[in-house]
Amino acid sequence: MRKLDWLTAKPIAHRGLHDEAKGVVENCQKAFAAAIAHGFSIECDLELTKDGEAVVFHDDEVDRLLDGKGAVKNFTSAELKQMNYRMGDDRIQTLGELCEQVAGRVAMVIEIKSLWDDDYTLTDRALKVLASYKGPYALMSFDPSIVAHLADKAPDVGRGITADRATDAYYDPLPAAKRISMQKFTHLPQTRPHFASFNFAELPFEPITAFRNAGHPVITWTIRSEAEAKLAVQHSDQITFEKFIPA
Repeated sequence: MRKLDWLTAKPIAHRGLHDEAKGVVENCQKAFAAAIAHGFSIECDLELTKDGEAVVFHDDEVDRLLDGKGAVKNFTSAELKQMNYRMGDDRIQTLGELCEQVAGRVAMVIEIKSLWDDDYTLTDRALKVLASYKGPYALMSFDPSIVAHLADKAPDVGRGITADRATDAYYDPLPAAKRISMQKFTHLPQTRPHFASFNFAELPFEPITAFRNAGHPVITWTIRSEAEAKLAVQHSDQITFEKFIPA
């Protein structure tokens, strides 16, 4: 676990240190630059493009943030770069471009977004891009199948399970067996995560307590005040934050 000491060393800026009121958009260059300037670690998200590229973007659809409509997967990376953000003047980045920007100055905690279809194209692309990256990073996902794939294909890469209690209606379309494995953490023999990133609002939670007691770091999301941060550290080892600057 000493290889993951960096994971809990610094608060983690959720999607970078973004401030939309100032035109600093989540998961964009200015947000990551601000996090680097403060010395915070960076949390970010990856989506897959039509041409098989990993881009730094949270949503499955472009509509909320970009001046386009439709699924990220239906556009090439070049087409996405032509789209304006609805605020600010950044452009969508590839994972490779993010690596060039960060250049090992702070740690990165990278979430692989999932369409729950057992497609590992995005995961494999991320591994390929990161193979030559020298800075501290780890990969994580809500999808146990992706984390299990990471465990099998790249066992030496830090990997985490992003999780909540999996009781929201969002999970209803998933097969019952998968939902139950996420609710009870019975996927652990397959996923073998090094750490967990868990919803602060749903702690304490017995499977996470047991996981942490077994020596695995737990980070929490998303912390939005010092008061929440003080509560979160009672059940975790570091916070993923936004909307305030941790002391």
